[in-house]
Amino acid sequence: MSEPAAARRELLSGAITVAAILMFIGTGSQVLSMVLSNWMHHDGGTNQTLIIALLLNVALILFGWRRHRDLANEVSVRAAAEERANVLASKDPLTGFLNRRSLAEEGAAMLIRADRRHKAMALMMLDLDHFKTVNDMHGHTVGDALLRAVADEMAAALPESALVARFGGDEFACAMLFDPQNPDSVERVAERLVSRMSQPFYVEGRHLHVTCSIGIARSDRDAATIDALLRSGDIAMYAAKNAGRNRHAWFDISMERELQSRNELESSLRVAIPRGEIVPYFEQQIDLVTGRLTGFEVLARWEHPQRGVMIPDQFIPIAEETGMIADLSLSLMRQAFLSARDWHPQLQLSVNISPWQLKDPWLAQKIIKLLTETGFAPSRLEIEITESALFDNLAMAQSIVASLKNQGIKLALDDFGTGYSSLAHLRALPFDRIKIDRSFVMSVHQNPESAAIVNAIVGLGESLNLPITAEGIEDKAIEERLRSLGCARGQGYVYGRPLTAGSARRLLAERRLLIAPDAAEVIAESDPATSRRLAG
Repeated sequence: MSEPAAARRELLSGAITVAAILMFIGTGSQVLSMVLSNWMHHDGGTNQTLIIALLLNVALILFGWRRHRDLANEVSVRAAAEERANVLASKDPLTGFLNRRSLAEEGAAMLIRADRRHKAMALMMLDLDHFKTVNDMHGHTVGDALLRAVADEMAAALPESALVARFGGDEFACAMLFDPQNPDSVERVAERLVSRMSQPFYVEGRHLHVTCSIGIARSDRDAATIDALLRSGDIAMYAAKNAGRNRHAWFDISMERELQSRNELESSLRVAIPRGEIVPYFEQQIDLVTGRLTGFEVLARWEHPQRGVMIPDQFIPIAEETGMIADLSLSLMRQAFLSARDWHPQLQLSVNISPWQLKDPWLAQKIIKLLTETGFAPSRLEIEITESALFDNLAMAQSIVASLKNQGIKLALDDFGTGYSSLAHLRALPFDRIKIDRSFVMSVHQNPESAAIVNAIVGLGESLNLPITAEGIEDKAIEERLRSLGCARGQGYVYGRPLTAGSARRLLAERRLLIAPDAAEVIAESDPATSRRLAG
């Protein structure tokens, strides 16, 4: 019912009730006077019309009272419904925090109060790290329960006067006043939040692990409006994520410039992949015992028309964040397979798979399809997987690896030693090779701990009958150390910089390792000795 209609009905009911009461006063007094007179004078005559009018008045009063009660209940129910609607419109239903619109409204009022009290307003943008993994592994019910637990911890850590909102997903915002001369009070709140979010949450019978990244903007320096504060806090939050997560960062104008540069790179990358600007470079892999070239690791390089050749650290994170990594990786593999088709068949290609790609259940089929289309033998391909990729979804990785192994593709565990469940992973997947992370190899002479780790990994490889490849061999002394330890294969700048497809082709031509694929297969099958000589 609309408000004007309800008001008209209430007015009419009230008018009827008032009129009935006035009539009751008039007719009731006359009837009462007549009854008294008749009783005193023993007169039996009674005016029946007045009595009937009195009874009608009573009926109208009862009707009006009942109608008034019904309307009052209706108004009360409507008011409660409107109150609930207002709460739903202003609050996040999951956590009870404000929503984005309400924070904008109340935050604007807080800015005015800050100015009047000579205070500043700090706005913190908080985003949970690895929350999507929790949702993917345990479902949205557990994810929602975790968000409620996070909300409880945030409410306990924030000042009572603070505004706190959830913007959806795992993104929160907090606003509070502080003394501009004492920003340490904001720092302490941010540090409490970061510290608490890094502790395990016990939710739905599970111990769940997340961390958070917080960006902080302040009204007296960074922005004068709530919208500008939200944007600056958001930029600072992404800077905290890019710096390694599990931390907070204050907004700085340089962050905005970096974001603009990053957005420009993202736009360029969307065009660069289909244009083939991301090309394969080839890093030599050498048998440390014989010195023979055994193959190459495929590395990505962006031949940017304005910036020149860009290394993977400058664009791979963007490709992963935006979901472009799948197209980029498949394009890179296609180019590498086509380049290596007429190389000697004993030369192997190693290709690193991004953790994001291991979330694609069709990854194995896509790689096998590429091999078929390019005519590159599956036995010549080695897929490298990092330990961090296995942690995200081991079951999916096992399924993908099983499909690849069925085609004769080899599997290497990359960056070994940098994770925290390496032995479990070695048992869970049928690896053909272990690769020692370059950080240990490069410091093997200077750092006793690195030397001990390298020794342990080589010993583990021997006990499991898994050959070891060492990355990051920078000089002959390191090469000799690794050779004496029994490391099977090495790669690094001591053997030369990564090569373009053209440079790799010239190197192989000089070593007489360019052979037509069909001829190479015939040689390998009919005369293994000749095959080994050509590869050496």
